[in-house]
Parts: sequence; C-alpha cells; structure tokens
Amino acid sequence: MTEICLTFAPDAQREAPLRQAAYRMAGIAGCQIDFVAGRWSCRLNAPPREDVTAEVLRQRFLAILNDENLREQIEERTSKLRDVIVALAFGALVTDQKTGT
Repeated sequence: MTEICLTFAPDAQREAPLRQAAYRMAGIAGCQIDFVAGRWSCRLNAPPREDVTAEVLRQRFLAILNDENLREQIEERTSKLRDVIVALAFGALVTDQKTGT
C-alpha cells in the first residue's frame, strides 16, 4: 500500500477544496482529512499498483487541489455576474410568457 500524509496551514488552505480533491481522488486512493494541531492533515492511501508511487500520489493530489482552489476563486469572483445573467435570462422568459411572444 502507498501512503502519504500532506499537511496544510488553515490560513493557506480551505477545507472545501481539500474535500473536493479527496472526492476526485476516490478512484485512485482513499483520503482522510482531519484538523490536527491547528493544521489540515490529508492522509492518502492507495492500494498497491506499479503506476502509483508516493510521488505520483502527491503530485496528482496537489494538481487536483490546485484545480479546486481555482474553481473556488472563480466562483467567488463571478457569483454576482452569474446571478445577474440568470436573473436577466429568467426575467426575459417571464416577459415572453406574459406577452405571448
């Protein structure tokens, strides 16, 4: 079994992206996330496979975590614009239904 443990400071890494990355790793490795001694601890366990070394596991998890962090940042930065677009789209549908056009 390949096992690694990564730790993150809570001011540098939020919990939600860690959990999303753990979910996306489910086909490769199990991941246990705990908050220990003021830090996030992520323990990844992969069944024995030739193509999954500790370094591959670490790199893959960090790449997925980076992707999840970017997704979270984009969501935060674009949420107001997205809400306006959705409101305009549904507002146009309501207007079309009322006028029959």
